[in-house]
Amino acid sequence: MHINTTARHFELSQDDRAFAHMRLEKFRRFAPDLHEVHLVITAENYRYTAEATLRLKQRELAVREEATDPRLAIDRVSDRVEAQLRRIHDKRVDHKRAPGAQGIELPQTDSGDEDDPEAAAGGEG
Repeated sequence: MHINTTARHFELSQDDRAFAHMRLEKFRRFAPDLHEVHLVITAENYRYTAEATLRLKQRELAVREEATDPRLAIDRVSDRVEAQLRRIHDKRVDHKRAPGAQGIELPQTDSGDEDDPEAAAGGEG
């Protein structure tokens, strides 16, 4: 998994950058097909906006959160991403396809009397 961190209009401290990487590394356990995470933190006046974009094998997630502190914005965005990844993970694990779903037909069994040995052998008389 590749993690990109970008800070716009301010300098992100090494502690905050390490905190972001630590929080984003945890996503690997929910989505083993996670390829890339891009975190952009923007400063505007008194607020910080954190936007995370995740690229999975067959889907892309984007989450945006705001806070008055960059670390709090990172924390909020990672909580929301984790909730989304949990939902995706639960769908993948819990929702198994039932036989007969998606237009797949099951083989029909003979509805004859099973107690009759001649009927089971295929003989008629």
